[in-house]
Amino acid sequence: MIHHPFARRVALLAAGLLVAGSVQAQQPSGKPKAAKPARTASKAVAPKPVIEIKAVDLLKAMSERLAAARSMAFTAVVTYEAPSRLGPALAYTTTSEVLMQRPDKLRVITIGDGPASEFYYDGKAMTAYSPAENFVAVAAAPPTIDATLKAAFESAAIYFPFADVVLADPYRNIAEGLTNAFYIGQSKVVGGTVTDMLAYVNDAVFVQIWIGADDKLPRMLRAVYRDDPLRLRHQMELANWKLDPAVAADAFATSKTTTAVSVAFAHPDAKAAAALQAPAKPKPAKSTQSQ
Repeated sequence: MIHHPFARRVALLAAGLLVAGSVQAQQPSGKPKAAKPARTASKAVAPKPVIEIKAVDLLKAMSERLAAARSMAFTAVVTYEAPSRLGPALAYTTTSEVLMQRPDKLRVITIGDGPASEFYYDGKAMTAYSPAENFVAVAAAPPTIDATLKAAFESAAIYFPFADVVLADPYRNIAEGLTNAFYIGQSKVVGGTVTDMLAYVNDAVFVQIWIGADDKLPRMLRAVYRDDPLRLRHQMELANWKLDPAVAADAFATSKTTTAVSVAFAHPDAKAAAALQAPAKPKPAKSTQSQ
């Protein structure tokens, strides 16, 4: 059951539209009545920002639970939409196995769909490996997971949708520019457990999130980025949670890269963009005839 007043208003509005449509369909045909003068449309009023304490408390509790773990492992299944030539969006899905150890260790193994990839960070270097092509890129890395995630994105466009989960302070990133946060209700379907549903909006994104009622771990998120004119939806399911597991010393490196072809740790489109640049126009040859 959804308890938030907004959900009830939506349900009532839907019921009202359904009844109105049914009545109109049952009206007998005949001479049409004179149309009444159209009323001047009133200007839409933007909803006032709402930040509920219960929603904020749940977000903080989730953040504290994640930040307290010295190591963690989980599976992230991400479904994101992309435009199609036919109009409706197409959906793509990736699955990643994530292992991290604070403050400076991270491993992400993405096994599908799409090209498989592996990312390793051992506190000194970050390594991106592409198994299909047997390509490896290595670069020096900052001393923390937070800084390394930022560096990987800025230098090579490497982005993980679950980045907020492994940050030192997840709530700080959520709260930046926060304009709305409200509690929706509980679910017994998502994640195979009871979860609290809430939504929040900041300057960048609108998110609905399901948080475990007992363990305070995020189980699913649905997001729409505010600057996306197509309003494409992104969904992430988080499962197989393990907090503070024992981690092997060599878990954040791989021997596969020893025989791989080394490439630059750079944006994947940089080389393609350079190749697409139009060649310089040749300068006109100077005349050898005397004037």
